[in-house]
Amino acid sequence: MGERKLERPEKNMASEMAKAKLALREYALSLPGAHEEFPWGERVVKVGKKVFVFLGRDEGDDAGGVSVKLPISGSVALSLPFTEPTGYGLGKSGWISASFQRGHRLPVELLREWIEESYRAIAPKKLVAQLGGPAEAPQKKSALPRKRAPRGKAQAVRRK
Repeated sequence: MGERKLERPEKNMASEMAKAKLALREYALSLPGAHEEFPWGERVVKVGKKVFVFLGRDEGDDAGGVSVKLPISGSVALSLPFTEPTGYGLGKSGWISASFQRGHRLPVELLREWIEESYRAIAPKKLVAQLGGPAEAPQKKSALPRKRAPRGKAQAVRRK
């Protein structure tokens, strides 16, 4: 009888991570007008000249992560243990980074949803319309009312 080869669990997890990373990359590139670039040695997917997902560096299959702009689900995303605001000041603009270490499975469906939300927030309306659904991600409105210019002397000066 032939011997069965048992694969090491670490190797299986690494190949699962590689498959998940590839699936996310392919999904992002399937969106209208999307293309890949490598600024700063990092894999990003852009629409036009704007990045909508950072996919990280290709440094093996044992870790993975993404950074996306989440104007709708950002606060919920930040409640998850594998997320944090993106560095370099991007977190202030709604960018979230999700990181996964060796042995963790990527929640591919959730990350695909986040990639689409980020795309909808960044892409031109004409391209977003090709996806169907809402034309664009709703923008957060400020809770504070806008201040009006004070009336009085400034208006009186203009009238003269």
